[in-house]
Amino acid sequence: MTDVDLDELRAELDDFAQPEKAGGPSARDARIVAGFEEIQRFVEKHGHAPRHGEDKDIFERLYAVRLDRLRAVSEYRALLKPLDYRVLLAETEPIPTGAVPKEVVDEDELLAELRDAAGAQDVTELRHVRTVADKRAAEEIANRKKCENFDRFKPLFIQVQKDLDSGIRQTRPFQTMAEIKKGEFFIVGGQIAYVADLGEEFTTQYERRDSRLRVIYDNGTESDVLLRSLQRALHRDEAGRRITDPAAGPLFAGESGEGDLASGTIYVLRSKSDYPAVVAHRDVLHKIGVTGGDVAQRIASAKLDPTFLMADVEVVATYELYNINRARLENLIHRIFDAARLNIEIKDRFGNPITPREWFLVPLFVVNEAVDRIKDGTITDYLYDPQLATLVRVSER
Repeated sequence: MTDVDLDELRAELDDFAQPEKAGGPSARDARIVAGFEEIQRFVEKHGHAPRHGEDKDIFERLYAVRLDRLRAVSEYRALLKPLDYRVLLAETEPIPTGAVPKEVVDEDELLAELRDAAGAQDVTELRHVRTVADKRAAEEIANRKKCENFDRFKPLFIQVQKDLDSGIRQTRPFQTMAEIKKGEFFIVGGQIAYVADLGEEFTTQYERRDSRLRVIYDNGTESDVLLRSLQRALHRDEAGRRITDPAAGPLFAGESGEGDLASGTIYVLRSKSDYPAVVAHRDVLHKIGVTGGDVAQRIASAKLDPTFLMADVEVVATYELYNINRARLENLIHRIFDAARLNIEIKDRFGNPITPREWFLVPLFVVNEAVDRIKDGTITDYLYDPQLATLVRVSER
């Protein structure tokens, strides 16, 4: 703990001063008490003392620094002891090594962030206050240089724009901290960004995995950014988008929009057949298909149809589709789960042998994950691994 500058602490607590009353506490004591009460209100709301860390809210970091300083001055501890019903001043929780970088506990920076957050009626209701991590992410994205070999990348941007105009590619909202891979395109800060290179993964001082990226922008610039910085920038940018891979095409809309036409449904069925191979794997054996009609009508005659194993079925999941190519989507799904396809021969009601092709030994949660990846356009990078019972990236197989 550094030596405490009492003048600095007093100046800091000026923001929390209450009007001095005749015969009451001194102005200095009132400021100290008011500042401590702010910390206590934080604890009441969140259930713990304020903590340090760049991933914490601006107020939590400010209160953590203030509490450290109040604990360090015996005069202040004596003043506040009657008010310390949560025993905050006696706490001496060890701070993990590396958890409090110098720049994070700089009081001037924290207070400057507070002053810059205009538009609030109350200091505890500030709007648009970013964490230090978010600010650094924005700074990294903005810190660009000229791309010396842009001629190599320019044709890629031209083609991507053509694909977007024709509908071959689409844009999808960027999910919180979603995957980012080499060769992908995004829209960030109003520009198309291409991930040209992905460096080796490393672990940060906060035990998080990260990588260094080379990102090329359609205006001929590039930046050397951390993967997490790009994730934050995309997430905070209301117009930030992932551009889908043309191999997936316009397959699936997460929700219907104005002017969208319902195109069908992905359905997942479970068989009620008493065939031994079905009984043995009933919980993980699913028929996955796509239909443009009503699912209930589609399965009405299941017990007469070898496609449905000549038995009734139950619907375990459905996913609505909008503006998609049903046949293309069904082929894609079947390709992903091909390694888990059930190899079975069923005779139809006329005694003819039939081999159904839409039954897969896949847990339902994996099917849900596949649909999520269809939504965000990353599904073409994955295949199902029956040994691991999970989707794995093609490059890792």
